[in-house]
Amino acid sequence: MNPLVVADSVTKLQADARGAVAVAASHAGLFAAHEALAAGVVAVVLNDAGVGLTQAGIGGLALCERHGVPCVAVDHRSARIGDGADQLQRGRLSHVNSAAAHLGLHVGMLVADAVVRLQATKLVATDPGDPPQEARETRVLPGALRTLVLMDSVSLVTPRDAGAVVLTGSHGGLLGGRAATAIKVDAFAAVYNDAGVGVDDAGISRLPALDARGIAGATVAAGSARIGDGRSTYESGVLSHINHRARALGARVGMRADAFADLMCRASAGT
Repeated sequence: MNPLVVADSVTKLQADARGAVAVAASHAGLFAAHEALAAGVVAVVLNDAGVGLTQAGIGGLALCERHGVPCVAVDHRSARIGDGADQLQRGRLSHVNSAAAHLGLHVGMLVADAVVRLQATKLVATDPGDPPQEARETRVLPGALRTLVLMDSVSLVTPRDAGAVVLTGSHGGLLGGRAATAIKVDAFAAVYNDAGVGVDDAGISRLPALDARGIAGATVAAGSARIGDGRSTYESGVLSHINHRARALGARVGMRADAFADLMCRASAGT
């Protein structure tokens, strides 16, 4: 029987993931799926993140299919993104790749039942090759008081991003509900993808945690920007939710993300 590992993010998979079925509550985009394959999993359960623009939230299913690895996505309305235990407990499948369908997994199936079937099937890990390149870009806008940083994943945040305006492609959900996972540094402002918002408002749960730290926070609608793509957040994202700090600085729901970034880069810290 294949062992089972449960993680709030594919970035949290450890050595015990090799040869295991993984329930990891990251979005099911290309990079997340590659990360899971690189960890040596034999099957993976991810979150559909509202599917979103160009179906970026489930883009990793095709990658896993090319390597013959069963990959399924959990309906974001059935379980919290960023919470592996919740996905296992109450998640239902919204999308399955052909390798998973061949094993009898189907849309609407409980994650718990899907995992039983995956654990009982003889499966092998694969080498996915070189990872897709995750981008990180720093910009200085004319007349700005602080830098703007675009990144495909909030995991790319570094200590030098303290005080910056950070636009990410990551989902806006806390990992395992832990407030400390909102962002690793005290940025001035941070933007995420709302991942369809989903059950328990999980896709926007970072926003109150950012408020508690005095950080302006916002999410862009999943249908307006590709999850996992920081540049898409900046170039086409439209704000769907904002926290109190962002509102106090002049942000409004419906504002374009590039306009929000410009506003935050020029805002007085004492406002």
